[in-house]
Amino acid sequence: MSETAGSAALDRKASTHITSFDHIETWVFDLDNTLYPSDSDLWPKIDARITLFMAHLFGLDGMSSRALQKYYYHRYGTTLRGLMDEDAISAEEFLAFIHDIDRSSLKPNHSLAMAIAALPGRKLILTNGSRDHALRTAAALGLDEMFEDVFDIVASDFVPKPQPSAYQRFFDKHAVDPKAAVMFEDLAKNLIVPHERGMGTVLVVPKPGQMDHRDALEITRDPPPPHIDFVTSDLEGFLTGLSRQK
Repeated sequence: MSETAGSAALDRKASTHITSFDHIETWVFDLDNTLYPSDSDLWPKIDARITLFMAHLFGLDGMSSRALQKYYYHRYGTTLRGLMDEDAISAEEFLAFIHDIDRSSLKPNHSLAMAIAALPGRKLILTNGSRDHALRTAAALGLDEMFEDVFDIVASDFVPKPQPSAYQRFFDKHAVDPKAAVMFEDLAKNLIVPHERGMGTVLVVPKPGQMDHRDALEITRDPPPPHIDFVTSDLEGFLTGLSRQK
């Protein structure tokens, strides 16, 4: 897919199972690397705090702690889930520690706030992070008034995306009809279940040449998988375009 001239949104795949957003009643957004860009220093700060937590917990050097962190992440979906299952750690302590970061590098994104506010219907955050982290980050971005609620890892009983039960808990708690909803995410694997349940799916990717701090295994290459309906490298531009179509 190539960048559309004069447009922030990348070309839509021809095989998409939705052709418009006219039926959408609920707009669901991931948080990290979705509501803020991939070159932000926020995720590297969180990632480093996870490594530090594990180094302190197990008495490991940085390299060994990092290796164990990634092993847990890829096996269990989140490092926290691995620590809970194998080491019975306190989830609350872990979440408080890793999200105790400086968010001053984030600046209010007024254009994104306006684009989200213009969307008809409900807006929700669905994250594998904590509610406190989501609220603090949204506030730093000037988006704290945009969302009805946050569904976090605690609300999902510590079962992370992309596990099907995490989405079912979300649908049930917020009475979301997946066939009348769309999800915006930076990780393609987290859009598989939403697509299967009938949600529209939008993959948010870095702009061409933009730094990407995510794990190399999580970076989607072209062409995107068939469960992705749309791909955009500019979330606010994509949403603004939808509002203009109304």
